[in-house]
Amino acid sequence: MPAPLTPRRTPTRGTSTRRTPTPRTPVPWWLPVPAVVGGLFVVVPVLAMVGRVDWSSFVALVTAPASTTALGLSLGTAAAATGVSFVLGYPLAVLFARSTSRWVGVLRALVLLPLVLPPVVGGLALLAAFGRLGVLGAFLDEHGLRIAFTTTAVVMAQVFVSMPFLVSSIEGSLRTGGGRAERVAATLGAGPTRTFLTVTTPRVLPGITSGLVLCGARALGEFGATLTFAGSLEGVTRTLPLEVYLQREVDPDTAVALALVLVVVALVVIGTTTLRNRPVIA
Repeated sequence: MPAPLTPRRTPTRGTSTRRTPTPRTPVPWWLPVPAVVGGLFVVVPVLAMVGRVDWSSFVALVTAPASTTALGLSLGTAAAATGVSFVLGYPLAVLFARSTSRWVGVLRALVLLPLVLPPVVGGLALLAAFGRLGVLGAFLDEHGLRIAFTTTAVVMAQVFVSMPFLVSSIEGSLRTGGGRAERVAATLGAGPTRTFLTVTTPRVLPGITSGLVLCGARALGEFGATLTFAGSLEGVTRTLPLEVYLQREVDPDTAVALALVLVVVALVVIGTTTLRNRPVIA
């Protein structure tokens, strides 16, 4: 005799179903020890720098004309570099994630090279390509277009060092999800462009957001490639990291105050993304 069916209880009006939290993943008992040491290795120097700030003159130091000019230039160029990196880097990430060609793998290695390349070397590479005597720079200079040691050079240096972060983040999201959704859309009659815009892009939006944040933060803190390729001209190429470096020799209090501004901006940018993508645990 079959067991009687138990009627499903439906929540009454005014009540809500409780969301089951994600089970907590067990970790080894010893794991917090190196984790705490690693965290302190990063946090202690930052706190030590905060302790050296001259708070009585902090506002005056960070609102000086040279400081505000450098900060405005940094924010503007970093925003421009992030936009350019997205326009160029998103298609690259899709190509790397979807293609199995050996030559695409070689291209991927070259595009991601700035992740491990010293920024100064990147600046020298840009100078060799776009400087007045560079491979492309000489041709552009003959036609009245100078790039090196201009604000455009700042943006190019920032794109060079920060775009790989965006490409890597988006590519990881694409590889995790696979291409099943795109194949289903194709069988339903959607063309490649429509599939790319309505299926691929919304699906990897978290990866795009994380990539944009990392790219913008890296561009904001760029120093070596900018100094080598763009120089340090006040109001033109002297970004906030360059201003910190110059002030370190003549006015350490100003250098520490401006460095703290960079730290705060970076914390706001990265912290916003971290809180937005925070997982639910028990």
